[in-house]
Amino acid sequence: MKTSLLAFALAAPLLTACATMPQAPALPASQEAFWDNLSSHCGNTYRGALASSDERDADFAGLAMLAHWAECSDTRIAIAFHVESGMANTMDDPIWDRSRTWVVTRTADGLRLKHDHRHEDGSEDVVTQYGGDTLSTGTARVQDFPVDAYSRLMFEREGLDVSLTNVWRMEVTPADAPGAMFAYQLTRRNDPTRLFRVEFDAGNPVDESPGAWGW
Repeated sequence: MKTSLLAFALAAPLLTACATMPQAPALPASQEAFWDNLSSHCGNTYRGALASSDERDADFAGLAMLAHWAECSDTRIAIAFHVESGMANTMDDPIWDRSRTWVVTRTADGLRLKHDHRHEDGSEDVVTQYGGDTLSTGTARVQDFPVDAYSRLMFEREGLDVSLTNVWRMEVTPADAPGAMFAYQLTRRNDPTRLFRVEFDAGNPVDESPGAWGW
């Protein structure tokens, strides 16, 4: 009897933990496939570059970029986006801006994209946690995230009215697909000329796993 009680006592916390573990919300088939494609890159880092030519993004032109799948779970994928600053330290190595992390989560209504922006000391930027939720089921390769109400209020507060119609896009193919790719894109519904797009060679992981500031 004592042995049985001891076994139950040891097992009880495990049972409780399993019972309270959050379950991944069910997704439409196309979003489930997109999630699987995005998850297939977990733990990898890829090199990328600016792929668009909007003059408003001239500061990004020619800079090295990295996308690092820094955190993956059944409900959340965090991708750190590192951009070479264009400057070098005393060893002639590039200095990186590691302030940006893209966070994709599963919700009861689809997929959500948020932008986690932090300073070098790990503190949050005043403009952070903005993004949006999918309004359509998208495809296994492409998902769009129109700006949400929280983000619009923050943009208005910070005088960023130009961002009130933002639509963010992620494109991804499986890690084992020929010519595997990953892309992040920004457009605006009220400005057909606006295009910011970065693309990554997701078929060739690099041996780098830098942490984003604050993560």
